[in-house]
Amino acid sequence: MQPPLLDRVSNERCISLIGMASAGKSTLAGLLARRLGWACLDTDRLIEATNGTSLAALLERRGLEDFLRLEEDVVAGLGVKRCVIATGGSVIYGPRAMAKLHASGPVVFLSIDLPTFLARVGDPGARAFVVPPGMTLTDVYAQRQPLYAAAADCTVTSCGVTPEACVEDILRGIRL
Repeated sequence: MQPPLLDRVSNERCISLIGMASAGKSTLAGLLARRLGWACLDTDRLIEATNGTSLAALLERRGLEDFLRLEEDVVAGLGVKRCVIATGGSVIYGPRAMAKLHASGPVVFLSIDLPTFLARVGDPGARAFVVPPGMTLTDVYAQRQPLYAAAADCTVTSCGVTPEACVEDILRGIRL
């Protein structure tokens, strides 16, 4: 019997990493890409390069709704192959972006617990972390967890393990 995600991974496909800020998406995408001999793309860096400014400046200048629309447009417009994609944490709010990631290959949710998230994220304003009005970091964490879990083809815990062990868990999770 063929592993369930094997048909979604080939030399023409991608692997996308989703999860909260500070879950290790960028770090693990680089390690996983090197392991596979693939390219690595960080969508936050692509948004910054495309717009010539930082995410924090974009969020401040454009506001929450326009920032989320911009992120969705950039991710939905990706045309890459053989690439590990590290997404911004708020990509989960963009249905077209998530549809594009799923069409490109398996989506892996990098899960971290709340205390680890709070300890790692620091000042959300410095990171351009999307916090809707009236919500706390804990509220956003609670809101996003079921969204990530529902959108993922597999979930890998990325706290309490080495990055190398996490890469192995990702590969086992997608059976590559």
